[in-house]
Amino acid sequence: MKRKHQELKVWQEAMSLVEDIYTITKAFPREEIYALTSQMRRAAVSVPSNIAEGAARAGDKEFLQFLSIARGSLSELETQLILANNLKYWQKTQSVIERIDRVSALLGGLIKSLQGRAK
Repeated sequence: MKRKHQELKVWQEAMSLVEDIYTITKAFPREEIYALTSQMRRAAVSVPSNIAEGAARAGDKEFLQFLSIARGSLSELETQLILANNLKYWQKTQSVIERIDRVSALLGGLIKSLQGRAK
C-alpha cells in the first residue's frame, strides 16, 4: 500500500535527487567521507524525509513546517554542490541542477497550495 507521501511528485523527485547525490559523492576524496560527503548525503536525505514526515502529520500547519525544513535542506544541499564544484570534487551537471530546480518548484507549489487551503 502506498502512503500519502509516496504519491507526491515532489517526494518522488526528492528521492531521485538523493540517489544522484549518493552517486556524486562516491567519487569524492576519501578525506571528505566524514565532512562534505556526509553532510551532503544528510542534507539530501532530509528533503524527502521531511516531506514524508510532514505528510504523515495531522494537519496542514504541521505539514507546512516540515516542507519548510525540506526547502531549507534543499538550499543547504545546493550550497554544498556549489562548494564541491569549486573544490573540483564534482563537475557541475545540468541534470542534477535541473532536478534541484524541479524539487524546489514542486515544494514551492505544494507550500503555496497548502497555504491557500489554510486561509
